[in-house]
Amino acid sequence: MKNYKLSVLFLAAVLAFSSCRKSDEEEVNVTPKTPETINGEVTANKTLTADRVWYLDGVVLVKNNATLTIEPGTVIRAKVGTKAALVIDKGSKLIADGTVTKPIVFTSGKDAGSRAPGDWGGIILVGKAPTNRITPVQVEGGVALTYGTDNIPADNSGILRYVRIEYAGIGVNDSEINALTFYAVGSRTVVENVQTVYANDDAFEFFGGTVNCKNLIAYATADDDFDFDFGYNGSVQFALSLRDPKFVDAADDGNGIECDNDKDGTDAAPITQPKLSNFTLIGPNNATGTASRHAYGNRWRRGTKFIFNNSIILGAQKGGLNIESDKSANFYKNGDSQFKNNIVAAYTNPFLVTATTLTVAEIQTKATTDGNLVLTDANVGLKLNAPFSLTAPNFLPATGSPALAGTWVATTGATSVTYRGAFGTTDWTAGWANWNSQNTNY
Repeated sequence: MKNYKLSVLFLAAVLAFSSCRKSDEEEVNVTPKTPETINGEVTANKTLTADRVWYLDGVVLVKNNATLTIEPGTVIRAKVGTKAALVIDKGSKLIADGTVTKPIVFTSGKDAGSRAPGDWGGIILVGKAPTNRITPVQVEGGVALTYGTDNIPADNSGILRYVRIEYAGIGVNDSEINALTFYAVGSRTVVENVQTVYANDDAFEFFGGTVNCKNLIAYATADDDFDFDFGYNGSVQFALSLRDPKFVDAADDGNGIECDNDKDGTDAAPITQPKLSNFTLIGPNNATGTASRHAYGNRWRRGTKFIFNNSIILGAQKGGLNIESDKSANFYKNGDSQFKNNIVAAYTNPFLVTATTLTVAEIQTKATTDGNLVLTDANVGLKLNAPFSLTAPNFLPATGSPALAGTWVATTGATSVTYRGAFGTTDWTAGWANWNSQNTNY
């Protein structure tokens, strides 16, 4: 009887093992389903599943309060030649909630080795949060939508988490759009762990709104890495930009940050004031082949306020902190704006100003008082591990780096940490960011 029981148990174990093995083999050998195309207007809830590749065919507009959900690990490619873009209208939502091991990827429709910046448009979110516009404003890129006159600070346009946006940034009708554009997007929207790759215009642009973001990467952007306008008053913590020395917009300066109140420098309220902490902005540092339009780490102009704390500006080609208008200069002088506990290791000119009410000497004095450290030897004194590598970067501070020192400055929307810049001892880009998208097969 005892032997019989043992035999039964052994047989059960063999069957269980065989079953598991078969299940594993079936999972490994699953054949992806035929790709599907999405085009036109999405007016009811829709899900893009991870079991196939999806193609954006032209401008896809999500409207009528519909929600477009994208499963973790899904790849969305832009159909070649269609000037594709994904646009989320007011009241609708994009739920693109990936994971560190299954990021959601928006990319070119071209195959590995042939992709180029501007292969498609990008992602546009349109919300109902406040701006400083008093009449409706046309969304850029030839999209027939307006924004700007609603007043719902806690509006919700969905979730973008663990998302890559590659080779975007081209006008739908020959008018510029960016890799990821926020028009009046509200604070209930979740934006965390998003990477743009070789954007042909700006990487991230914010037109008004109150959306808060964390863990953003702008990799090899043509124009500005982070651009703020029209009364944006949200916060961003932990953000990285890494510029390709040989790639920049041929017609416009490429900056780590560019910020205006509006194009006319008016006093329209609310005045633009991004609350930024723990940025690492890496310029070309005059590497061989550096293109001439690479410009500044920070460019504050046209009547904007700003808060920029606990951060690193490294290798900016033409200057670190640049203040370009009397209004912006006065906001800095009287304390409405902040630039504190930062490390400035620009290639040239740690500080620049074109205002008549502030001098470079005054900025230097104030910057020292506010705990900023100026280094003239780029990364030699800063001691980040491999910040300039385009294919295998390592942004973590080495032992003895001043990035691991300094006195933390409290910043709206930011969590207190013990380091300056986007990284301490943990690389939050690991597992989901891609530094070799050109050679990745999708």
